[in-house]
Amino acid sequence: MHTVSIYTTPSCHFCHMAKDYFKENNIAYEEIDVAADPAKRKEMVDMTKQLGVPVIRIDDSLIVGFNKPKVAELLGLAA
Repeated sequence: MHTVSIYTTPSCHFCHMAKDYFKENNIAYEEIDVAADPAKRKEMVDMTKQLGVPVIRIDDSLIVGFNKPKVAELLGLAA
């Protein structure tokens, strides 16, 4: 079991794609809306040094953007 969290905004198309991918593959995740939570937005910027979303954290790995092959690799799924 992996620990998965995704930093998102409501209008982010790639965020929706990533969440759909998690749902299709039965991956539990925590969604963090950085548009609604300034403290979490600062946390994301401190981690990544940028404002782009999605930021996906899988265990101790960070992915900026929805890089489906990398997400699949880290989760042990077929891409």
